[in-house]
Amino acid sequence: MHKTISGPKGLPISGNLLSFRRNPLQFIQMAAKEHGDVVLFRFGPKRKVYLLTDPDQIKEVLVTKQASFRKAKGLQVAKAVVGDGILTSEGNKHLRQRRLMQPAFHRERIAAYGDVMVRQAASLMADWKDGEVRDIHQDMMKVTLAIITETMFGKSVKENADEIRHAIDVGLKYVANKASSFIDIPLSVPTRNNRRFLESNELLDKVIYSLIDERRRSGDTGRGDLLGMLLAARDEDDGTGMTDEQVRDEVMTIFVAGHETTANTMSWIFYLLSRHTEAEQKLHAELAAVLGDRLPTVADIPHLTYANLIVSETLRLYPAAWMINREAIEEVEIGGHTYQPGDTLMMSQYAMHRDERFYDDPEAFMPERFATDLLKRIPAFAYFPFGGGPRVCIGNNFALMEAALLLATIAQRFRLRLAEPNQVVAPEPLVTLRPKNGLPMRLEMRR
Repeated sequence: MHKTISGPKGLPISGNLLSFRRNPLQFIQMAAKEHGDVVLFRFGPKRKVYLLTDPDQIKEVLVTKQASFRKAKGLQVAKAVVGDGILTSEGNKHLRQRRLMQPAFHRERIAAYGDVMVRQAASLMADWKDGEVRDIHQDMMKVTLAIITETMFGKSVKENADEIRHAIDVGLKYVANKASSFIDIPLSVPTRNNRRFLESNELLDKVIYSLIDERRRSGDTGRGDLLGMLLAARDEDDGTGMTDEQVRDEVMTIFVAGHETTANTMSWIFYLLSRHTEAEQKLHAELAAVLGDRLPTVADIPHLTYANLIVSETLRLYPAAWMINREAIEEVEIGGHTYQPGDTLMMSQYAMHRDERFYDDPEAFMPERFATDLLKRIPAFAYFPFGGGPRVCIGNNFALMEAALLLATIAQRFRLRLAEPNQVVAPEPLVTLRPKNGLPMRLEMRR
């Protein structure tokens, strides 16, 4: 029996698009509360989008019946930035690239990156002064960019790091705007946004192709970082290597996805700790007990129990990836409803992670909730900050380790306080979930 799917009433032509664009997070939460496990949105005259908030149905889309879907419009648009890399590629190409890159993210391999993470955090704080106000989100972008370039590509890009961060920012805003618009203006039309986007992409291409070129010319393609692995990779069937363009697409994907996401998580961690000093005190007590005065190492992470709980709870409240969309490529039945080719299914980590069916007091910051058997009690897709199924984020262990080490290293030395007592910090849902207009905070050196 087919269920009737309802949704919020929209405008005649644009449907629900304007309401969604005005405040996506609030809109999807309200819609789910009012209309249940499946909600129908209309984005423009023809585009149907279904929001799923039933964990079992989400599992069907991402795991059981994932072959019936492809990445939806947002990630098709993202190809303009990251090309046909692991994030956007489909089918056999995606599987091949993932197999190729997996060794760079094995647990043993990423353990070797821990020293770089701690050293870069210490280097960031070398400029920090007691009492000064800094945009902590910019600082977190700076340190995670330094970490990703050194660990993955064996190179520092300090000389044009600010330009790179700005170019990535322009690219992500372009993708977010284009993905939620029903008027498709081709890149060949020289609008202000198109020109800015093409300039930013040109800069990123220049940086990445120079990394590839430098490594090829040095002949040192067998180095064990990600760039070395990509350059040394050979196709099992015909023995060919990857073209510079293929390598560029994978490097760009890791470059963009691998630093923006953790930078956001770190920003939200420091924001939440500034609002919850009792949690901060527990963290400081743990750091004193486990580390004393020395810097953390990878071996300390299992003992930094409360630090890890803080990371898990922050990823619940502010998941870096706040939404996953899939487009049906064939007729497919999910949860008693048949979807047609072209239908988009939307699944929101932000909405699921704040659902009172699965979490007590879901809006509250309570790291302790993850100290229980919570994850065993709730369905798998009630908490999925890194996605799930065959396309689960390849860098999830890297990101968790990086967050724990950055938190421990920085919180040993500084408390971070909101710059103004009544400061409003709102999430900005672009491709990732970042603090809107940055995060000005005052540094307090710990004595």
